This record gives sequence, structure tokens and C-alpha cells, in this order.
Amino acid sequence: MSEETPGFDEEPEVPADAAQDDAGPKAADSADTAEGAAPAGDSAQDVALLAQLDQARTALGERTADLQRLQAEYQNYRRRVERDRITVKEIAVASLLTELLPTLDDIGRAREHGELVGGFKSVAESLETVAAKMGLQQFGKEGEPFDPTVHEALMHSYAPDVTETTCVAILQPGYRIGERTIRPARVAVAEPQPGAAPKSESAEGDKPSGEDTDAADKG
Repeated sequence: MSEETPGFDEEPEVPADAAQDDAGPKAADSADTAEGAAPAGDSAQDVALLAQLDQARTALGERTADLQRLQAEYQNYRRRVERDRITVKEIAVASLLTELLPTLDDIGRAREHGELVGGFKSVAESLETVAAKMGLQQFGKEGEPFDPTVHEALMHSYAPDVTETTCVAILQPGYRIGERTIRPARVAVAEPQPGAAPKSESAEGDKPSGEDTDAADKG
């Protein structure tokens, strides 16, 4: 019988320190790989976040511009509505007061003839007060220069004592509301005499000169 050689079937024992030494480099390599991969992932995430931030800023700018445009359009709309409201009010007031002008003319004529007395006087003055509160203004005076934009000439004559076309009589007063004329003043006008010299030149011509006066004294 052959003798068995002891120890060939058993696995050799490996010291614990050697096993740990073998595992150490592998674990270190894995850690280094993980650390190397982590910065790459963070960089890609940062790029994505920056792109989203840029998109949000662009969208915010567009919405802000839209809001500003809407605000400007609304302000313009309010101004148009207010302007139209004032215009409609002025037209309505002017229409009403235009209908009252013949009555105001009658009141004026009655005042000129001394017939504005008693209860009729109180009613007439109240009506004139209300018309004035609504913005009605009377204009037209004798002696003022003729202005075709606010005067309507119904009569024409020549006068030696005027130097320009002048209103010499107010046949019907004019009326306005603010800057808007609702009826021109109807007047009689006078113009300077044709060929008449201005007063200044005529006065100088009539006055003897100094030389002529001296000659007369010497004579």
C-alpha cells in the first residue's frame, strides 16, 4: 500500500492581512471611478438648470412686455372714453343752449325797453343765471374791431372817425361756450371813408410847420 502524501487535498490557508491587502486596491479603484464620474453628472445638471433659467427669464420678459402693452392700451382707451364723454356733454349742452338763444334775445330786448319787471324779471334773471352756470358767455361790444370769425356783419357803412373796420352797433349779441362759438355776434360795421388820410397824417398836414410860423412872424 502506498502512503498518502499529507496536505495535497487541503487548500492552503491565506493570511487575513493578505486578503485585506488584495481587496484594498480594488475598493480604492471603485471609489476613484465613482469620484471621477460624479463631477460629470453635476456639470450636466447645472447646464440643464441654466437652460431652464434662461427659458424662464425669456418667458418672464415676454409676459412683462405683454402686460405693459395691455396697460398702455387700457390707458389710451380710458383717455378716448373720457374725451368722448366730454365731447358728447358739450354737444348736448350746446344744443340745449342754442334752443334758448331766442328766449335770451327776448329778455335782452325787454330789458332795453324797460319791460323787465315783476315776476317776469325774476324768471328771466334765473334763466340767465342757469345758462351762465352751464358755460354760456355773451360777447359783442360797440367800438371793437370787426372779426369775421366771431362777428357777422348785417349792415355796412363808412365813417370818418374810424381807422379800421369797426363794430358800430350790436344787433344781436354773440354767444360762446368756452372757446366754441355757438352764434356769432350780428353787428353793423363802419369802414374808413375811401381815400381819407389817417388821422395822424391829417393832423400833421393841418398843423403849420415851424419854418412857416417863423416866416409869418417876420412878415
